[in-house]
Amino acid sequence: MVLGANGGVGSTLVQLARHAGITVIGTASARHHDTVRELGATPVDYRDPDVYRRIRELAPHGVDAVFDHVGGAGLKESWRLLRRRGVLVSYGTAATKDEDGNSRLPVLKLFAWLTLWNILPNGRAAHFYNFWAGKRRRPDAFRARLREDLTQVLTLLADGVLTAQVAAEFPLDDAAAALALAESRTVAGKVVIVP
Repeated sequence: MVLGANGGVGSTLVQLARHAGITVIGTASARHHDTVRELGATPVDYRDPDVYRRIRELAPHGVDAVFDHVGGAGLKESWRLLRRRGVLVSYGTAATKDEDGNSRLPVLKLFAWLTLWNILPNGRAAHFYNFWAGKRRRPDAFRARLREDLTQVLTLLADGVLTAQVAAEFPLDDAAAALALAESRTVAGKVVIVP
């Protein structure tokens, strides 16, 4: 299960999973369902109030993994989608970006839930993936991990296994328009700013 399967990260996750022979369900708005299908995933409308019921219909015994960049209240639903030995990978808190107050509080709540879920004897696991982890404390290990990960992904891109999902390109002078488009939630893929 990939939340935001039409986005830049989500579309890459879908392609990596499909390359590994994994069946994928991906959330996206209805206007992006064709894009999600072209990537090889079964689309589900994240705006549907019964989105999690629909996912359970597609995977009645649960899913093996959920990749969740949304966080917030929906994180618990992502956890409930997992079958035994399933893994939740949280890599963001997009649902909480506009909340008033301390911006760190939603992240601390997220870590508390992930820790609790890992402590409980439930046969499932929950992790937070941070692209920048270790950059300050272990810079050599960070660079080695980054080099290894990016080499694998870029090799798959160069070999045509992965296709970069670029929604639009803007010159640097139009960075404000690029950011407005990226925040509009109307595009499939990434908005790229070029010099």
